[in-house]
Amino acid sequence: MDARDAELKKELHASLQARRELGEDYESALVDSFLEKVDQRIDGAVERRVRRQLAERQLTSARDARAPKATDSWGERFGFGIVSLVLAVPLSAIGGGVAGLPGLLVAWAGIVGVNVVQVVRGNPGLFRGRRSARDDDAWED
Repeated sequence: MDARDAELKKELHASLQARRELGEDYESALVDSFLEKVDQRIDGAVERRVRRQLAERQLTSARDARAPKATDSWGERFGFGIVSLVLAVPLSAIGGGVAGLPGLLVAWAGIVGVNVVQVVRGNPGLFRGRRSARDDDAWED
């Protein structure tokens, strides 16, 4: 039993004892007084609960505000593609000039690889297999 419940129980016993001593004339005043105390307890409990929930919401919103946001806009993707193509020219020249066709292929494999990584980073579920409705129906009996 909680200490607050024990106090409320004492208040109820005191109200009942006062009613016995004072008689029925004061019954409504005693009941009103006891109900006022119960209302205060309920209000206090509700206020504590509301404050706790408000604090939890503020904490959650503060965590969400600090979380890194995806800033990969269309302009950034376009810029990455332009930079990639601009750098492809000297990389192709260096790779082709130093190692011939194999050097050129390695340079372009690196350029394509960097671009693929950039696309996958922006779209995490891009290469996951898509399941069709027919695939789902095939397993149901």
